[in-house]
Amino acid sequence: MTQANSKYDTYTSPLAERNASPEMLRLWSPRHKFNLWRKIWLAVAEAQHEMGLPVSKEQVEELRAVVERPGPPPGITDEEMQSAERYERELRHDVMAHVHALGDSCPKAKGIIHLGMTSQDVVCNADLLILRDAKDLLEAKCANTIGALLGFAERWKSLPTLGFTHYQPAQSVTVGRRASGWAHDLYLCLNQPRAGMDFHSQATMRGLRGATGTQAAFLALFGGESDRVDDLEYVVVARLMYNSLGAEPADVILRHRPALRATFSLSSQTYPRVVDTFILADLASTASVLHKIATDIRLLCNRKELDEPFEEKQIGSSAMPYKRNPMRCERICGLSRFVMNLVGNAYDTAATQWLERTLDDSSNRRLSLPESFLALDGALDLMHNVASGLIVHEATVRTNLMAELPFMATENILMAAVKAGGDRQELHEVIRTHAQAAGFAVKQEGKPNDLLDRLKADPAFRSAAGGGGGKLKSELNWDNLLDPMAYIGRSVEQTERFIKEVVEPLREQYGDQIARLGQSGPRV
Repeated sequence: MTQANSKYDTYTSPLAERNASPEMLRLWSPRHKFNLWRKIWLAVAEAQHEMGLPVSKEQVEELRAVVERPGPPPGITDEEMQSAERYERELRHDVMAHVHALGDSCPKAKGIIHLGMTSQDVVCNADLLILRDAKDLLEAKCANTIGALLGFAERWKSLPTLGFTHYQPAQSVTVGRRASGWAHDLYLCLNQPRAGMDFHSQATMRGLRGATGTQAAFLALFGGESDRVDDLEYVVVARLMYNSLGAEPADVILRHRPALRATFSLSSQTYPRVVDTFILADLASTASVLHKIATDIRLLCNRKELDEPFEEKQIGSSAMPYKRNPMRCERICGLSRFVMNLVGNAYDTAATQWLERTLDDSSNRRLSLPESFLALDGALDLMHNVASGLIVHEATVRTNLMAELPFMATENILMAAVKAGGDRQELHEVIRTHAQAAGFAVKQEGKPNDLLDRLKADPAFRSAAGGGGGKLKSELNWDNLLDPMAYIGRSVEQTERFIKEVVEPLREQYGDQIARLGQSGPRV
């Protein structure tokens, strides 16, 4: 029997149901957003009272009692949310709906809520606070993923493996060196110089600017005194941005000026929408790196060199029971591709903001901003899970490498033969001829790579002293020439140096945040 109003009868976002973490979902939840709106209204009313505007202490305290209600849930209740929804159906304006709902809960303060403000004095500042906290969460997860990749790199830093360029066999690297490269690219995303938004060192709040950004309403409230408008804005924004200043009176907060700069120099009705392009481009850059890492792992799974974590009862295919599909990495690629494509919304929105503002930004930003964060959040959790449990099949790694090593060794063989007295140009042609023949036998006849046997048998690589009729002065040490470690360059050294340079600074910067991550575990 079908249940009435079942959740299974309506669309739900896969980002919320399958991918994003509870922490990220909370940051983008309606309750969190509307609680921030209320905190902004409280901060404004409190500052207006302290600066002598017609807002009484009694009104402020009544407002505070409602806004800072401990809960659960903290702040705005379900009943107040439902009241705001009823108001919005009538008023067709979400901010004013919440003004009325809040006023119903604190009737003495009702008449001073939102005094002098326009909607974006609330919405934009709240959005920027959410973006700051969401970005902090992603950065901690990125640092955590880098740490997991480097833990893997440390373990496998000395295992030689076949390198690839153009997805064709190339000079050897090590398994750990390759993983360090993955971590390095994520590290670049985490530490790139940001042209747009560093929420902890740059101006990152819109402030109190009014309907077109001129602060005309606030100037009228203060009788034309521009300095007092600046003071009001500074006190409000400082309390919202810096928790340490929340309980300080206005005159104490103002002593920090101009050491703390917290607002954009200019804005129109909204904060500059180009800022969204900086943020989503940063997310897209990280997503592109996750996509590359996950794709590399998928390719190596096909070569049977790696496997991502696989649960005891996990099913790889409904039709092919033997399969161990790299489904986590496939999900990472899918989510990352989604993030990379969302950034175009921000560019379009920034480009089409007519004059002081147009409202077509709102419906788009309600989708593109949260979904970018939710999708990347899920991808980072998945990548951390994969990196923490990545399986290396050493025997296959070595087999694959040794099948191609004779080709890789030709340059070293040529140099060793020249040192032994051979002619470089003549030997190059001999090697080229045998290499092409060996390659043909491998590809066309399915035979093993016999290049080394061909070279050993060729008189050009024999020593005259050994009686083989060759031109070399001494015998070549073929065993040394086939040692895989001879072809990895500085792979081990580079891996160790990068780990040393990166791990401790990341631990110092993000250690506390990382410790709070994953209390509910990644959604894999």
